[in-house]
Amino acid sequence: MEQATGGKGKDIMKKNRIDRDMPIGDLKRVKDFLPPPGELVTPEDTVKITLRLSQSSINYFKEQARKYHTKYQRMLRLLIDRYVERYS
Repeated sequence: MEQATGGKGKDIMKKNRIDRDMPIGDLKRVKDFLPPPGELVTPEDTVKITLRLSQSSINYFKEQARKYHTKYQRMLRLLIDRYVERYS
């Protein structure tokens, strides 16, 4: 018994598809250097800036901030500080 594939089922499988979200070239694993959300809490001198982030990112950090009884802005600030420290 032959499986029904639809009108162009066989043709679709033969086409070379390029997934533009896939990486190109040689890949190498990078050690995870980012701290867990619970470690993103320390006071320091700050400078006020305006930054636009995705709603899903803000929701995640707000949820983590509630969980660890801190402010989400402080967690974001420490995350960026750790990134700069790692690559400076």
